[in-house]
Parts: sequence; C-alpha cells; structure tokens
Amino acid sequence: MLYDSEAGDFTITFGGDTMLTRSLKVYSERRFTALAKIFRDADVGFVNLEGSARFWDQGDPGITRGTFMTTPPSLLEDLKWFGINMVSCANNHAFDYGAEGMTATMEHLDDAGIVHSGTGANLAMARSPGYLETPNGRVGLVSATATYRPWNAAGAQRRDLGGRPGVNPLANTKTHRVDAQAFAEMSRINRRLGFDMEKTRARGHFYSDKEVPADAADSLEIFGTRIEKGKRFATLSHVDGDDLAENLRWVREARRQADWVIFSLYYHEFGGQSLAKAKTRTAIQEPADFVIDVAHAAIDAGADIFVGHGSHIPLGVEVYKGRPILYSVGNMIFQNETVQFFPDEAYRRFDLGPDATPSDFLHARTNGGTKGHVAHRGFWENIVAGCVFRKGALAEIRIHPIDQGFGRPRAARGRPMLAVGAVAKRVLDRIQNISKIYGTKMQINKNTGIIRVGRQRRKR
Repeated sequence: MLYDSEAGDFTITFGGDTMLTRSLKVYSERRFTALAKIFRDADVGFVNLEGSARFWDQGDPGITRGTFMTTPPSLLEDLKWFGINMVSCANNHAFDYGAEGMTATMEHLDDAGIVHSGTGANLAMARSPGYLETPNGRVGLVSATATYRPWNAAGAQRRDLGGRPGVNPLANTKTHRVDAQAFAEMSRINRRLGFDMEKTRARGHFYSDKEVPADAADSLEIFGTRIEKGKRFATLSHVDGDDLAENLRWVREARRQADWVIFSLYYHEFGGQSLAKAKTRTAIQEPADFVIDVAHAAIDAGADIFVGHGSHIPLGVEVYKGRPILYSVGNMIFQNETVQFFPDEAYRRFDLGPDATPSDFLHARTNGGTKGHVAHRGFWENIVAGCVFRKGALAEIRIHPIDQGFGRPRAARGRPMLAVGAVAKRVLDRIQNISKIYGTKMQINKNTGIIRVGRQRRKR
C-alpha cells in the first residue's frame, strides 16, 4: 500500500443547521468539549452553514420572512476550533444579504480554510464540488437546496452573457390528488372565476406551454397548485428532471476526482403519513417523496453519503446499498436569536417602529415565547451523526443526541452539548422509531445510538 487512503478507513461527523452568532472557544463544559472531540477526531467535520458570513457593510438585506442570518467572519475560526472543516452553503438563507453577502461568505470561508460548496458566481460554479484533502483521502462535496426563492438560484453562463450568482437549485413540484367530487368543484371554480382563460391568455403571450400547462380532464392548476383527480386524497412531490440530472453529473465528476463523495440537500418539504396529522412541525417524521428519490439517485450516481438539512428536527436514517442516508440531522448551533441587526421590513411585519430593538422583534415574532422555535422542545433536541468506514465499507453509524438548551435564557440557548438523561432518551427513541420506516435497526448503548452495517465495499 503506497498511500494511507488506499486502506479505505474513513470517518465523518455530521452536524445540522448552523446559525452561529457567538463565540464557541471560550466555553469548556465537559459535555461541550466532548462533542467537539467527536468532530475533531473525524477526518471530516461537516455542517450546513445557514446564513451569511459577512461584515455589517457587506451586502444589502434581501427579501425573506425569516431571520436575516449573519455570522461574523471571525467566528469561522471558532467553527474550525470545534472541528468543522467542510460546510454546505446551499440553503434559503444564503441570500439574506443578496449576492454580495453570498459572495462575501464564500470569500470568508476561503480565508478561513473551510471547504464549501452549493453557491457560486454562476450555475456551474454553484453546482461544482468542493474538495477537502484529509490523511485518509480526498473528499468531494456537492450541495444543493430544494427550498429557495426563484431569484436566488444561480444562472447558467452563456457565450454572450455571464451567469447569475446564486445557490445550486434542485427544483421540485407538489401535486395534490383529490377524489372526483372535489375535483369537479375545483374545476367549476377554475371556470367560474376565469382562471382557465387567464392561463390561456398567458400561453398566448410571453409564457411557454411548459410554464403554464393546459388543464386536462383529470388535472388542472388552481391557486398556484397542481390538482389531479384520483380515488383518494394524497400529496405527491416530484423533482425537476433537469436539475437532478445536472446535480448527478457533478456527483459523478466528484466520484472520478475524490476518494469519498458527499451529497448534501437542504429542504423544507415534508411528506409521509405524519404530514396530514402533525399539529406542530416537530411532530413531522418523514421528508417529501422526492427527497427519498434524490437520496437513492445520488448514491446510485456514486455518492458515499447523503445528508439532509433544513427541517430543524432530526429525521430517520436509511442504509441504501451499503451507504448511509441521513434524511436530516436537525439543528447543530441554533443562535438565530442573537443576531445584532434586522432590516426595517422585519420590524414592520409586527407593526414595530424605528426605535424597536432586535429583542422587541423576537418577542413579537414568538408572541412572547409562546410560538415558533422557542415554544417547542423538539427544535432544541437534535443529533450529531458519525459515519465510520472500514476497508471502503460502511461499518457503523453512531448517533449522538445533543441538547441545545430548550427553556434556557436567550443568551445561553442554542449552543450544543452532548445530551444525557431524559433528553438523550427522547432523541434516541425518536431516531430509533422513525428509522424503522426504512428498515433500519438501531441499538441504544447508554447515550449513543449505534447502527451496524454489513460489509459492502464500493468499487472505485
């Protein structure tokens, strides 16, 4: 054996959505430093960096109804101290401060020596992999987002015109299936309110038939939603074929260029049986159907690992063809309540005047802490997942529950600690139960979940 990477031994630790606004290096609690050691001991420490890493004057506020998320560039050194050396930037907060804020993020990550992917000066650059050199092999990362505003998607470069900076998009559509009676009523609404003629006029003007498809006997579009006639009510989701094909092309490129390949997908789209019954977001258990299809397709194209982000709660684990699929690892660092500035339109959403402070905005947005993230424990109890490969094959997945301080003061909560006691039990029981959907068996050993996998080495 000439190179250590030929042994096929490799470890990677995945954390979830990371909204960092405060220093990490100053803390030394045992359960905090033990979590950091899990990241530092791995070849790769990976998170989804949600927001912009920018100075206050880099970029202008974009258009969003969420948190305008800013991480001070100096805190990227804290991420490195914690053991993070690779991040995804493809998410719905990448454009919180416009193209300039997104570009600043990439530049600050480069300066910090943190490998990233998912955003770029044009579509090809946003889709191209980031590469990290480790002692146990080169790692390629392709990152995409299914949740984004259309004007945030990167644009392709032409021979006669440059591309548009933005995120790597993975467009998807949702179709609602209803019974014959409901479909007949929607068809009547479509006709009586003139929606059908509005679409006809649009197709005769600047819009293509693809953009405004014609209604049919068993399907129509109304209120911006595709409706199909069926025997029962259901919600179906589909990924855009062109976006998927292009993302898989870059996965195959990474497969040719790297020893290990990760495909990261950010999404807010859910599905499964829990979707119609869940009273809160924390009760949802499954991703949308298209996410499962994309995860399988990424593995088939050569990815060694699929990891999901964006749900802010942990979802299940699947082992597909001997490779791990982590549908979501939830939140990692959740400090979106200590952002220093919000733009005027954020305040005006809640009728707050020019003298209002960030705390006034946060109080209004959560109705005094009775709704939103701060009101639900599930957003503050998440996981860190470690994937261990031996001789090129996945040996085990280790699930570490983390506690982010639900119910603590704003100045404290959001920083992760290894969970113990009731918190650890709740998190591990959840992962154990919802992973059964995919036929995954997880053992619980004290405060760790362990998924052991049979040997199946990928041909390289």
